[in-house]
Amino acid sequence: MRVAFLGATKGMGRALARLMAERGDSLCLLGRNPTDLQRSAADLSVRGAGAVVPCVPCDLEKPGMFAPAIDAARAALGGLDAVDVTAGIFATQDELEADPGLAERLVHIDFGNTVLFCEAAKKGLLAEGGGTLCVFSSVAGERGRKPVIIYGAAKAGLTRYLEGLDHKHHADGLNVVTVKPGFVKTSMTSALEPPPFAGEPDAVARQVLRAIDRGTPVVYAPSPWRLVMAVIRALPRAIMRRVGF
Repeated sequence: MRVAFLGATKGMGRALARLMAERGDSLCLLGRNPTDLQRSAADLSVRGAGAVVPCVPCDLEKPGMFAPAIDAARAALGGLDAVDVTAGIFATQDELEADPGLAERLVHIDFGNTVLFCEAAKKGLLAEGGGTLCVFSSVAGERGRKPVIIYGAAKAGLTRYLEGLDHKHHADGLNVVTVKPGFVKTSMTSALEPPPFAGEPDAVARQVLRAIDRGTPVVYAPSPWRLVMAVIRALPRAIMRRVGF
């Protein structure tokens, strides 16, 4: 596949990009930090992504960069089969309540600007006759919960957008894969206590790659989170008001 990848320099995105490189996919890395991009490009080149892995500047806080970045990736790869979006930010509810500026930034990045980036990606893929748009949302968006009120709301909005995109454009050849990770041990979550069913980036990446290949519209990773969230969605509001999760 020819893949434009936003978020391949860290965590789950890096693990997924490495798996793609190892099987011979052609990657174009999008991101805002030139040093991180070049370091990741060199790593992926050694792993099989090609002698040169192109890099394109793209800052998720600057929507004006989105369409040009997608166009540049298409040109660099000679076409586009997939766009992967794993970039985003996280902060605890306490941090977001204490810092309105951080809360505003998170909502813009994780919801509003990610949607705008996906709109640019959608247009680029449909111009090729279709393809796969794989986007990382979160189980935090499944239900309003005390520890992730603002972050969860942003991810809930993103999940609903991706669902609607799938409904509208599946017949046009666009496969939308929404990834809903539970707790995964990455630098983003390093300060938090891992709960049961905490995942590792490599295992999550393998699961996501299978979903991309099969066109699976929704994937919970690690898999037990599908059952965990089914239980949480079924809990009455009165119980949700009492519990701390």
